[in-house]
Amino acid sequence: MELKISEDFKKLIVDTGRELYKQSLTIGTWGNISLLDPETDLVYIKPSGMDYNEINLDDIIVVDKKGKIIEGFRKPSIEMPMHLSIYDARKDVGAIVHYHPIYSSVLAVTGLSLPGICEDFVQIVGEKVLCAKYALPGSDELAENAVASLGNRKAVFLLNHGALCVGKDMKEAMKVCYVVEKTAHIYILSKNVGKCRIIPEEDIKIMQDFAKNSYGKQ
Repeated sequence: MELKISEDFKKLIVDTGRELYKQSLTIGTWGNISLLDPETDLVYIKPSGMDYNEINLDDIIVVDKKGKIIEGFRKPSIEMPMHLSIYDARKDVGAIVHYHPIYSSVLAVTGLSLPGICEDFVQIVGEKVLCAKYALPGSDELAENAVASLGNRKAVFLLNHGALCVGKDMKEAMKVCYVVEKTAHIYILSKNVGKCRIIPEEDIKIMQDFAKNSYGKQ
């Protein structure tokens, strides 16, 4: 049976890349984006080495969960192993955004974690973001390290590299991207002002329960 290819998913990859560029969350060709189609188990991913503003629908590569190219003439992102490893490990993830924003990258190059200091952060992302052990870009080792440090959270820092965010869909993954970068900015600024207060674990659990079960629901 022939697998159905979604032009809408391709367009979402293109549009998301341009939005990252527009919001100054990455530059040039750096970073990568993917989507998992839950109906076909196909993964749509950014091509390697192409500027976000030059990518069109025909440039998007479609692969199966083992990395076999189903459609596309471009070379898939060098970080495809990392994306596929996360989809394999996290059945709740339907979209991945790996980007190189300034403040998150500051924490990534220092190997620091980002603690739960803001209410929106702990509700949307998790109690913290850890920094994964270093490995070369595109390597299987980097994929393993990213999966290990991501755990069940929505984001992870990649040492000397950047950040990666996940969500059930692209809308959620991008929301995580914005909140992680904003919180990283606040955290760095707060360290120059005084002692940064970490939200207690019991309060984090209450806020996460509220966000999951009550917030925005009539």
